[in-house]
Amino acid sequence: MPREIIFGEITGVQEGHWFEGRKEMMPASFHRNWGAGIDGNGSEGAAAIVLSGGYEDDKDLGDEIIYTGAGGNDANSGKQVADQKWTNRGNAGLLKSMNEGLPVRVIRGYKHKSPFSPTSGYTYAGLYSVVDAWQETGKSGFKICRYRLLYVGDNTERKSAEEVELDLDHNVREKKRVKGTVLRIVRDTKLAHDIKALYNHKCQVCDFAIPTKNGFYSEGAHIKPLGKPHNGDDSLANLICLCPNHHVMFDKGSFSISDNYELLGAESGQLAVHTQHKIDKENLNYHRGSHGYN
Repeated sequence: MPREIIFGEITGVQEGHWFEGRKEMMPASFHRNWGAGIDGNGSEGAAAIVLSGGYEDDKDLGDEIIYTGAGGNDANSGKQVADQKWTNRGNAGLLKSMNEGLPVRVIRGYKHKSPFSPTSGYTYAGLYSVVDAWQETGKSGFKICRYRLLYVGDNTERKSAEEVELDLDHNVREKKRVKGTVLRIVRDTKLAHDIKALYNHKCQVCDFAIPTKNGFYSEGAHIKPLGKPHNGDDSLANLICLCPNHHVMFDKGSFSISDNYELLGAESGQLAVHTQHKIDKENLNYHRGSHGYN
């Protein structure tokens, strides 16, 4: 009978704990899989991942990790030989953890090429949160599933100052970096106001404006996300007006938009586009590529 999946901290295993091998992680359900890097599935979520040097596209910045999903790689070379799919149980598990806000235990192995890795065995790096997921073409030319994880543990001593992006008032927003402890985007509310006013707060997908006590409500949604690793610009050409439901669906890739504004995926029909709204087609192409519509 498989061991129960456990999310969060495991009693008796503190951040920085060293394991000689992966077998030691299994009895306590710290990481239940002998070979797989992701411990989880699409119905429950992913509770733990191992960075073991098996994927050439992994990027480890310490408190921020750009993690490559499972599948399609050659175990000996670490190179991709086939496309990855969101339906892979590990990949689906990380998506579930992102959507449900479930913490993920991160373990670094000695084969993982990073200054944070141990010289032997495996070390527990702490709890991380999956904050973004997308698809792109990796170094070997195959599609890979990518996840951005941020450290959310309580070891404040290990936290280094991170960059915060402050958007200045230009057509394509310049980004001024200042020191802080959280990586975030300070969005230009005037642009969001402009795009919502242009559409009278009507969602460009469902044509519905949400009435509130003091007017109508809608949201300005960026087509190509701001901030690393996407680096979309804060401009009207990268914004659309959506209701909250369609904003979440768009950000999660439930639907995308073709160059002729046809809705793809979970929604059908056409995106309503005002004659004064000039959308950058490159941003649409990026969104489609990130979520597997190309």
